[in-house]
Amino acid sequence: MTHPPIRIVLADDERMVRTALRAILSAEPDLEVAGEAATGAEAVSVVREVRPDVVLMDV
Repeated sequence: MTHPPIRIVLADDERMVRTALRAILSAEPDLEVAGEAATGAEAVSVVREVRPDVVLMDV
């Protein structure tokens, strides 16, 4: 039985960090980067919209 991927939102004020994390996480078949945010306020908005399983945040 296959499980749906774990949906992740990346929140970091450094674009390069978000890009690197997206590249690393996207290589895993059971993970899906569902959204990104550069600020805390943007992260709240993205989370409300995409309803992820996990948020990785450093803002």
